[in-house]
Amino acid sequence: MVNNEYLFTSESVSEGHPDKVCDRISDSIVDIFLAADPYARVAVETLATTNHVTLAGEVRGPSSVTAEIMEQAARNAIREIGYEQKGFHWNSAKVEVLVHQQSADIAVGVDAAGNKDEGAGDQGIMFGFACNETPVLMPAPIYFSHQILKGLTDDRHSGVLKHLGPDAKSQVTLRYVNGKPVGATSVVVSTQHAEGVSQEEVRAMVRPWVEKVLPEGWMCPEDQLYVNPTGRFVIGGPDGDAGLTGRKIIVDTYGGAAPHGGGAFSGKDPTKVDRSAAYAARYLAKNVVAAGLADRCVIQLSYAIGVSHPLSVYVKTEGTSKVDEQKLSKVLQELMNLSPRGIREHLQLNRPIYARTSAYGHFGRTPEADGGFSWEKTDLVPALKSAFKA
Repeated sequence: MVNNEYLFTSESVSEGHPDKVCDRISDSIVDIFLAADPYARVAVETLATTNHVTLAGEVRGPSSVTAEIMEQAARNAIREIGYEQKGFHWNSAKVEVLVHQQSADIAVGVDAAGNKDEGAGDQGIMFGFACNETPVLMPAPIYFSHQILKGLTDDRHSGVLKHLGPDAKSQVTLRYVNGKPVGATSVVVSTQHAEGVSQEEVRAMVRPWVEKVLPEGWMCPEDQLYVNPTGRFVIGGPDGDAGLTGRKIIVDTYGGAAPHGGGAFSGKDPTKVDRSAAYAARYLAKNVVAAGLADRCVIQLSYAIGVSHPLSVYVKTEGTSKVDEQKLSKVLQELMNLSPRGIREHLQLNRPIYARTSAYGHFGRTPEADGGFSWEKTDLVPALKSAFKA
């Protein structure tokens, strides 16, 4: 039996959330290495707590990227986010760099040699998804959750909302009828604020952005708009809760509306299929929906470490396809080489474009002139339409 009416919820967190601070620092390290050498290898994790940051992991790249440069990158990221608080300050925090050279055992499996093409940097399964609920072909709950926080962050940086702090979370619950979202039933926003600012004042700052982001007529009932429901949120960021790289994978992707393979993105160079293949799967799924071949599309890819081709390519349109799914899978594999090398070259991923992905989602973003968010392009649409005479 089809569930014709239901509620679905997704959450987002701001760039100042402890885990997102760590994602930002890890991706800043990736960018530094790729700027120095487009083929550098990076797998760097970050831990942040009260006035302390630890970087750990393995790299293979130019010696010019020293521990001191990595430490400064971490401080720059914290400063740009806006942390100048007693318990977490870009200048006074202790930054420990425990980064070492990549394992030779991993390198031999990944590197191209002789007749062997470049292999995947790890085993795993990756998912991509797209749907026609929003103009950017993302599920509506996660899209609106991101937009609320992004708007508040922009106003904080500009000084319009100078009493708000960097740490914030949002949660949007939408009512669906016949598979389509029709309105919000509740919205939750918790945001760090300066000492002495009341809950009512914070609500007055937040409410306009909720109204602006939600479509006309979608606003939730007033008693279902929860702003700082605990009443106080002065201590935040890593001072309030320890952060780690890679703990917000559902926030990073589809808000729970589609499967996730389990691998985090931040801190990893594009030979790691956890990242690059997830981008490729989103790219293909988005082009399928953009071409009008389906209303929803899930794509799964699987890889083995050191193996240059995907072990499986699975396409599912959840009953919304206007074309044969088996043929669609075949056509997609003809349009894009899904080996690790093929993905990197097609999407031009060997560039310092990753720090910007670390907050407000890796998907549903606008492709940028320097190659950022290249996986959001819909340049396969003409070929897909041609293949299916659509």
